Amino acid sequence: MAGRKILVGICGSVAAYKVADWVRAMGREGGRPTVVMTRAATRFLPPLTVAALTGEPVHIDMFAGGDAHRLPHIALGQEADAILVAPATAQTIARLTHGLADDLLAATVLASRRPVVLCPAMNPNMYTHPATQANLARLREYGYRLVAPAEGRMACGAEGPGRLASWGEARFALLQSLAAQDLAGKRILITAGPTREPLDPVRFLTNRSSGRMGYALAAAAAVRGGEVVLVSGPVSLSPPPAVRTVQVTTAQEMADEVLRLAPEMDCIVKAAAVGDFRFAFSLDRKLKKRDAPANLALLPNPDILAELGALKKRGELRALLVGFAAESGDHVEEGRRKLAEKHLDLI
Repeated sequence: MAGRKILVGICGSVAAYKVADWVRAMGREGGRPTVVMTRAATRFLPPLTVAALTGEPVHIDMFAGGDAHRLPHIALGQEADAILVAPATAQTIARLTHGLADDLLAATVLASRRPVVLCPAMNPNMYTHPATQANLARLREYGYRLVAPAEGRMACGAEGPGRLASWGEARFALLQSLAAQDLAGKRILITAGPTREPLDPVRFLTNRSSGRMGYALAAAAAVRGGEVVLVSGPVSLSPPPAVRTVQVTTAQEMADEVLRLAPEMDCIVKAAAVGDFRFAFSLDRKLKKRDAPANLALLPNPDILAELGALKKRGELRALLVGFAAESGDHVEEGRRKLAEKHLDLI
């Protein structure tokens, strides 16, 4: 997003206020948003608010400005790297479908050849109407990316599809429209987070992994068009958009999932911090202090990366194999040792 010029088209919907936060989020990431608002949008969201968030004037009128050599509906689309229309109303969707250019936003999109992302938001009956669905199908044929609305209770009281999608979903579609799709057709398996080895229903053995690295890798691979499966230990993170996420808890559960999926993959990135040990026993009721032994015996967990490396050495695994090593000393030496011993392509 950093350095990218995003033209944001805001339409007349009660959800318009949410897009003000989106514009601010783009700025926080180093993006450079420019906003076009329809006349109807200004009834829901003051242009002054949006201008204050972007530090740039908001464009509304097709014929505003005194520069005869800079036509807004041409220049705005040409200067942008991508166009995001949100909330995209039924009216604007119909305009774009049929090539109308009767307001600044529709004319700008029509005159631009930049990637376009649409985030529909409207009453459920309007969204599911055959006319709207036909228009959306045509826009997909034009190459526009559509971010499907969420389902739920609307401001009008109706229930169903039509709520504006989350910024996370819109951001993903926007980033994907800007990125080279060089991982399209590639199947990528990524592991993330810690594992937990239970002693009883209350206590467990784990580590400090947050999972952020693996989740970021999964999101980046999906943005570049990869078909990504994320096998995740227990973390406090939301699954990335367009990534199939498999939740596991223990090292054995992670091993089972990874080894089951591995033969289908083109690349495996083992970013999880898998626990090396588990308790020799696990109870289904809380272990009372008075009953606890003085020493708790530990057993080794399966070494998932070593098993994958062994498969690769025997020619039974075609995937590019990437490992991670967290060390407290002798970083290069330990990295080289692990690279060789586990038959990795990259560490």
